[in-house]
Amino acid sequence: MSRVTRARGAIAARPAERELTAVSADGARLHVEVHGTGGPAVVLAHGWTCSTLFWDAQVRDLAVDHRVVVYDQRGHGRSPAPGPGGCSTEALADDLEAVLAATLEPGEKAVLGGHSMGGMTLMAAGARPRVREHAAAALLCSTGASRLVAESLVLPLRPGALRTRLTTAVLGAAAPLGPVNAVSRAVLKYATMGPGSAPDRVDACARIVHACPTGARVAWSHVLAELDVEERVRELRVPTAVIAGTADRLTPPVHARALALALPDCTGLTELTGVGHMTPVEAPEAVTAALRALVDTYVRVVEPRQSTKEGAA
Repeated sequence: MSRVTRARGAIAARPAERELTAVSADGARLHVEVHGTGGPAVVLAHGWTCSTLFWDAQVRDLAVDHRVVVYDQRGHGRSPAPGPGGCSTEALADDLEAVLAATLEPGEKAVLGGHSMGGMTLMAAGARPRVREHAAAALLCSTGASRLVAESLVLPLRPGALRTRLTTAVLGAAAPLGPVNAVSRAVLKYATMGPGSAPDRVDACARIVHACPTGARVAWSHVLAELDVEERVRELRVPTAVIAGTADRLTPPVHARALALALPDCTGLTELTGVGHMTPVEAPEAVTAALRALVDTYVRVVEPRQSTKEGAA
C-alpha cells in the first residue's frame, strides 16, 4: 500500500527506496522507510497522532543527497499498536534504538530529528548506548520535557488546576475524530497550527492526524499528560538545535526556551513567528535548513559500504 493511499490523497509522497520492519525490545514491530541511497544519514521521529507522512517535505528535499530514515511510532501509521503497558517513554527510547540498529552501520553517525513526541523520544533516549553511538547532532521541533498539559494554551482559560483538568480531558478524549471536513479542519488549525497556515497544509495535517487510530491517540495522550524527562535532557550530549513556533498552543515556546537552557550543547533556539505546533509542515524550509546545517557541521561523510542491514518486509 503506497504512502499516498494511506494518506487518502493528502500528500503525494515520495516512494521509499526501502521499507523494513524494526523489532523493539518488547517485540513491538515498527514500520521503517529509507529514502535516498547515499550521503549522510538523517533519522526523523514524528509526533503524537502523526506518521511518516508528516516528514514528507523534509524527505523530498533531503533524500536528493542524504539517506533519510523515517518510521511510524508504535500504534501510528503502519506500526501495530503495542500490547497492554506498551506505551511509555521507555518504549519510545527502545523503539528509536531498534530503528537505529536496523538502518545504520556500526559507528555510523547521523543527525536525529524529532517533532513533538518525536522530540521527547530523543530526550528519553539521550543516554541510550545506540543513541550515543550514532547521534552526531539533534534537532528538537515543537516539543517539551514536562508540564505539557499545564502549559498548554489549547483552551483559552487562565492557568491553573481547572484548565489543566479540562485540557487533559480534551486531549485524552476517546471519541473518534470523525471525517475531515471544514469544521474538523478549523478545529485542528486552531489547536495545532498558526493562524496564517495555508489551507493545503491544514488539510494535509488534518488527514494525517485523523488517520491515527483512536486507541493509540488516547493511550499516548495519557503518557504525554504525565511526561517528565527533564533529567534526561541533560543526557542528550550532542549539539542540539531547538525550533519552536510562537503561535504553538500545544507546546508553547516556554518549553523550547527551557530546553535551550537545559541542553548540555544547545546550538541555538529559533522561534518562528506566527507558526504553530506543526513546524515541519507549516515551515518546512526552516526545519529542513536546520537539519542540513547540522549535517554539514557535525557529520563527517565516509565512503559508503554495501549495507548489511536487512529487515522483514
